[in-house]
Amino acid sequence: MDLCHVPANREKGWYLALMAPNVKGPNYAWLDPSRLYCHPQGLQDCVADLLQPFQGDLIDMVAGIDAMGFILGAAAAAVLQKGFLAIRKAGHLCVQTLAQPYTDYSGREKVMEVRTDAISQGLRILLVDQWVETGGTMRAAIQLVEQLGGVVAGRRRGHPRVYPWVQQEHPPCTLGWLVPPCLTGVAAICIEDSEGGRWIRERYKCAHCVPPRLQPRFDRHQ
Repeated sequence: MDLCHVPANREKGWYLALMAPNVKGPNYAWLDPSRLYCHPQGLQDCVADLLQPFQGDLIDMVAGIDAMGFILGAAAAAVLQKGFLAIRKAGHLCVQTLAQPYTDYSGREKVMEVRTDAISQGLRILLVDQWVETGGTMRAAIQLVEQLGGVVAGRRRGHPRVYPWVQQEHPPCTLGWLVPPCLTGVAAICIEDSEGGRWIRERYKCAHCVPPRLQPRFDRHQ
């Protein structure tokens, strides 16, 4: 699709056609979503679709995952008029951080980190990344937020999180009133139907841009 073309009927996901296919072989991702960010209306509609499920929810901050999650996360934060927190690959922050190891979509072992002076207990955070394939990267980001006492708001009520700072003073059976409410959660252009993707969907309120009729093709990388 031409970067200047805007379709008359802008149904959800129309901008997915702007993404560019892989032409460099198996060492690269199967497509490059970032081309749609070059289209002004495409970027606006993509961010609007990601935020639509969270209308009316209380969001204190948006966090984006290094590196492509910075683009969508910062755009979402600007629309919401909220602050933006960058969750970085390890080794780039010169301040006190909390680190979390993880395995990315390619099977490589990595470490991400987040500054410890930005998340306070109960802060409601919307986590944003470009893509959730195996779920390892997003799950590590969730762990960082929750270890610092933040709420990846949108945790499903059937999957309560017992926070360590609470458990020290209260036995688990008395924690019902301390489980954070379902408020916000996780957003990405695509959340694949992988084991990790399903884990996230089952536990958090999620938003993505792929229409149901196209989801199988994205899961198969076609």
